[in-house]
Amino acid sequence: MATFFLLIIYLAFISLGLPDSLLGVSWPMMQSEFGAPLETAGLLFMTIAGGTIISSFASGAVLKRFGTGIVTFFSCLMTAGALLGFHFAPSLFWLFICAIPLGLGAGAVDSGLNNYVASHYKAHHMSWLHCFWGVGATLGPVIMAQFISGQHSWRSGYLAIAGLQFVLVVILFFTLPLWNKVGGNSAVSPANEQENTDQRYSGADRKKQKPLQIRGVKLALITFLFYCGAEATMGLWGSSFLINVKELSVDTAAKWVSIYYGGITFGRFITGFITLKIRSRTLIRAGQIIALAGAAFLFLPLPSTFSLTGFMMVGVGLAPIFPCMLHETPTRFGQEQSQTIMGYQMAVAYTGSTFLPPLLGFLAAHITIGIFPFVIAGFIAIMLLGSEKLNAIMKRKELMSVKK
Repeated sequence: MATFFLLIIYLAFISLGLPDSLLGVSWPMMQSEFGAPLETAGLLFMTIAGGTIISSFASGAVLKRFGTGIVTFFSCLMTAGALLGFHFAPSLFWLFICAIPLGLGAGAVDSGLNNYVASHYKAHHMSWLHCFWGVGATLGPVIMAQFISGQHSWRSGYLAIAGLQFVLVVILFFTLPLWNKVGGNSAVSPANEQENTDQRYSGADRKKQKPLQIRGVKLALITFLFYCGAEATMGLWGSSFLINVKELSVDTAAKWVSIYYGGITFGRFITGFITLKIRSRTLIRAGQIIALAGAAFLFLPLPSTFSLTGFMMVGVGLAPIFPCMLHETPTRFGQEQSQTIMGYQMAVAYTGSTFLPPLLGFLAAHITIGIFPFVIAGFIAIMLLGSEKLNAIMKRKELMSVKK
């Protein structure tokens, strides 16, 4: 029963991933139809992510009041309705209206499911969970590219994605009794399943500390900020970079962006197996280095085929970072504070998604979209620096604990 329950959680993450990559690949056609400036995509993206931040901060009270199953169902219903609204939107104003429920639908369920899996399952389940997000994020631009190339219609692409989302809504509705049964009497025990949680850092002294006073929490938040900034900026502006700088067609650029998301998806699937042998910290470091190398392929004066390699490398490199950092939360900061810190991490992560991609859009509108790879490389470098400083703090804590 617990395994089937986990499959339902995977399914919910497909619904989270489906809308995330649509705006970036469809914006070149939307911009032309509405006669909007380039940076409007950043404002739309900011509206979506802003709604997600609000629902993330409210997630604790909402999940406690209604339960994870009900919240997941209504969140998916909200996103399905918002995507349908994008299909019918007659003007930019209505795109912004629909962007609000699209963002609100993601936050509470995202933080709730992440903390549940981090606290009750081993690291490979967290990687596979976010692999299913990648399945949705990869399918989105693939489907959109088909409608753009075949019908020259971004609206039909949104209609198709909305239809898939409504199918997921129906499935989640009929499985609501399972959420109540398993959620209320979980067969998964944190003590049995989370062998990696270091109980040395969850003593009485930690309970007295406020989350932000715990050493390393602020560095973790910085790492999440720039991870999501890099991931979202790649998805939102990658297509525009390929069209305007590499001179690719709209449908080809959309397919290349889908390859980027495919790299994240495939990477997280493989990471699930690798975590059985290699520590999460090692995977985080390796992923950051690979992503940084991929960003270098984008700004070096190389043929456009190397840009495809760069997109793949950035995707594969980013793949293990987010799920491994999430799963490390109880290990780093203790079980007692993990839910609160998880909420902070998700809120800061969405803050990165909200403000960093529009920042690039603003700069690109006044300079050139050619700065795209340099900004991506900068985000990844800052993330790597923050992560390494956090690892040093954790290592000192481990040594002090051994001495005691």
